Amino acid sequence: MNVELRRIHDSDLPVFFRQMNDPESLRMAAFTPEDPADRAAFDRHWSRLRVSPDVVARTVLADGDVVGSAAVYGVPGEREVTYWIDRAYWGKGIATQALRALLAEVPERPLYARAASDNAGSLRVLEKCGFRVVATARGYAPARGAEIDETVLLLEG
Repeated sequence: MNVELRRIHDSDLPVFFRQMNDPESLRMAAFTPEDPADRAAFDRHWSRLRVSPDVVARTVLADGDVVGSAAVYGVPGEREVTYWIDRAYWGKGIATQALRALLAEVPERPLYARAASDNAGSLRVLEKCGFRVVATARGYAPARGAEIDETVLLLEG
């Protein structure tokens, strides 16, 4: 599949909202909004992201279809990457290609990433892109309604 990143269009947001309300995707992501079905909160969140000078947010396209999003956010020295790929596209290398493209667009280092420790797919994507595990933590995961283990990864220059 041909994977590309582009700036977010207004028409991408309903797709993101649908993707971010898939029960299995929410469980795997774990660290999600308290109420992912709250469309007003979703719209406020994306509105802030799209105008923030501290955020590089992109739509992920696979063969021209909107399949997710990827972003870098945070203050210098503590910036993090995040991504969300539609579950129908898991296991096809799209997240890895999208993250590599994002890392090429945002060359600053260090960058951090976090994933639920049992999210093997996301951890594999991050490690393929050069991130290494530097810590584990415990945190409340709204999508699971419990505290879970989280893995913290780092990508250095």
